Amino acid sequence: MNDSIRFILNGEDVSLENVRPTETLLDFLRLKRRLKGTKEGCAEGDCGACTVLIGRLIDGKLFYESVNACIRFIGSLHATHVVTIEHLAAKDGTLHPVQQAMVDCHGSQCGFCTPGFIMSLYGLWLSNEKPDRAEIEKALQGNLCRCTGYEPIVKAAEQVSLHRPSTLFDPLEKTRTEIISRLWAMQASDTIAIASEEGRLIVPRSVDALARVLAAEPTATVVSGSTDVGLWVTKQMRRLDPVVFINHLAELQRITTGEYGITIGAGVTYTRALETIAQKIPAFARLITRIGGEQVRNMGTIGGNIANGSPIGDSPPPLIALGAQLTLRSAAGARTIPLEDYFIAYGKQDRKAGEFVESVFVPYPVADAKFAVYKISKRRDEDITAVLAAFYLVLDESEHVTDIRIALGGMAATPKRARSVESELIGKVWSEATVEAARPAFDADFQPLTDWRATAEYRQLTAKNLLTRFYLETVGAPAELKRFEEVA
Repeated sequence: MNDSIRFILNGEDVSLENVRPTETLLDFLRLKRRLKGTKEGCAEGDCGACTVLIGRLIDGKLFYESVNACIRFIGSLHATHVVTIEHLAAKDGTLHPVQQAMVDCHGSQCGFCTPGFIMSLYGLWLSNEKPDRAEIEKALQGNLCRCTGYEPIVKAAEQVSLHRPSTLFDPLEKTRTEIISRLWAMQASDTIAIASEEGRLIVPRSVDALARVLAAEPTATVVSGSTDVGLWVTKQMRRLDPVVFINHLAELQRITTGEYGITIGAGVTYTRALETIAQKIPAFARLITRIGGEQVRNMGTIGGNIANGSPIGDSPPPLIALGAQLTLRSAAGARTIPLEDYFIAYGKQDRKAGEFVESVFVPYPVADAKFAVYKISKRRDEDITAVLAAFYLVLDESEHVTDIRIALGGMAATPKRARSVESELIGKVWSEATVEAARPAFDADFQPLTDWRATAEYRQLTAKNLLTRFYLETVGAPAELKRFEEVA
């Protein structure tokens, strides 16, 4: 086995043999490398003050993405390029065009959040030469500013795209070929295992190696994006031992389209999945753009969201409504189950010792099916769900309901189907009277809890109202829907 984590930090090769399994990139940068441009704000992946770029090879090509250093573990960085704010300006002090635009447009006041904003805009600058305002705002979803306001920051992004200098100025474009070669040379030839006083970390060489590791370590914590596990460490101060990192495994990062649906590997991030899902299931894609900020979507995976089993995970309800199938893998082989059967009780899933989520198959909606997803949260962007509802409906030629699946999150101990409501609707004419008569059946399906996100009464009424909203949208009743939204 190999015994070191190797990556590039700005322009320097780094090799670490003594790494804690839950050591964060933010702590490494600030405490060990004294790179203090990367700030700690929330320590939970919300504010974006710690934003850096991570470059990684995917199918032989180098991609840079913005990530939250506060919840990104060192063990996940093998064979990557970490880029901080200190790397942008030229050696003579000349600012990068993104930095200069922030100065010209007065995009900073106290300056605490500014490095994070610049790194997010830099990530956009690298990937999109002419972003429109919506794309700029999407890139900044994961960055919070307390004093400046966002307008001058958006103007800075617009300015730098209008007056884009030669890429020869850019430190990453100038060295792209060299960085690719260096990252290829860092690829691990064997599983990496590092032991420290605070526990062990393991980076399996392949999926087969992962299966063998989990057979020997069935209680290990498997980490891909760490957008949730990171908070176990930074907020709950939990000790995790051992930690198995899988975000580098190419076998788990495949997304393929077939005749009947999409197969999404467990390591596919929301960002990587978005384009394919948008082409095939646009309603699901619109939900993905509201999951966290850009940094979270660049790290978080659909497979991890499923494996975690949270009752407020955003992706399980729409996947359940679509009839998704989950493939679980272990050293003994693979098995496939309906996704809805995976969730048993709070904190309990149908995952045997040594098993891990390998992929999820998402069927395409059938022709003329109506599918919608609604996320209710206090903020539109970058907020945890209070209630999430997904509806899948098929009608026959006489407008009778032949198939309906309704799945909700935030309403029970697990993502759950509204079976009683479905029974009230199946076989009946899809009408306002039918929907109104089915609303009380939610009381038989769910007894939600009250917490700081919403009261039980609010959740129950919201679920009923979302069924009504779905009906209004399916029959194309804009006037009625507008009045409904005003009341809701």
